[in-house]
Amino acid sequence: MSVSTARPSDGVRVVTVDRPPVNALPVQGWYDLADAVRTAGRDPEVRCVVLAAAGRGFNAGVDIKELQRDTGHEALIGANRGCAEAFAAVYTCEVPVVAAVQGFCLGGGVGLVGNADAIVASEDAVFGLPELDRGALGAATHLARLVPQHLMRTLYYTSRTVTAAELLAHGSVWRVVPPHELMHTAMELAKEIAAKDGHLLRLAKAALNGIDPVDVQRNYRFEQGFTFEANLAGTADRVRDTFGKEA
Repeated sequence: MSVSTARPSDGVRVVTVDRPPVNALPVQGWYDLADAVRTAGRDPEVRCVVLAAAGRGFNAGVDIKELQRDTGHEALIGANRGCAEAFAAVYTCEVPVVAAVQGFCLGGGVGLVGNADAIVASEDAVFGLPELDRGALGAATHLARLVPQHLMRTLYYTSRTVTAAELLAHGSVWRVVPPHELMHTAMELAKEIAAKDGHLLRLAKAALNGIDPVDVQRNYRFEQGFTFEANLAGTADRVRDTFGKEA
């Protein structure tokens, strides 16, 4: 598993996740991602962070196999806390975060992009929460930042996905481009943002978070409580054990 940081342009840092085959992160991976985003945002020379991923998809969420291997609750607690840390790192990053999304963006991926300041997506990008099919709950808080309430509920209950084009119609995606143009377009937006005064950008990020009508961090942790309840009841294990065995 690799979380790397690059400096392709003045004022811009690119944080990239690369964990084949589907960028599903283990517990430590979420903490590594949180650390990378926070470190980039704290750099006084940085004025915008691009969150990207290598491979055919942006993020497939939590590493379900890591949870299945754990006979207790340590992995679940770690995943809950790690996801909360990574999502919060994006949301509270001192400078704007642009998410560059290709392929699948599922589960924890929605948590990341839902907390980003802007999203650029490739034409093949799809977004969704398959949580109910994986014995979990959570990130509805973040999906609700991408689509209207009733659509969010329908997607959540059905585990269906929406396309980048559909999110563009809802105004939650900035641009939808061919896959080969994704990083170029994300970098163009990041450079435009980074051209602003760094101090004012940091004040603007704090101000916008301060007027946010939803406390995303508190709401997400509330959701996670029901994930743990499902585990204590045995429901999560029963559903999760079907993962990878669907006909």
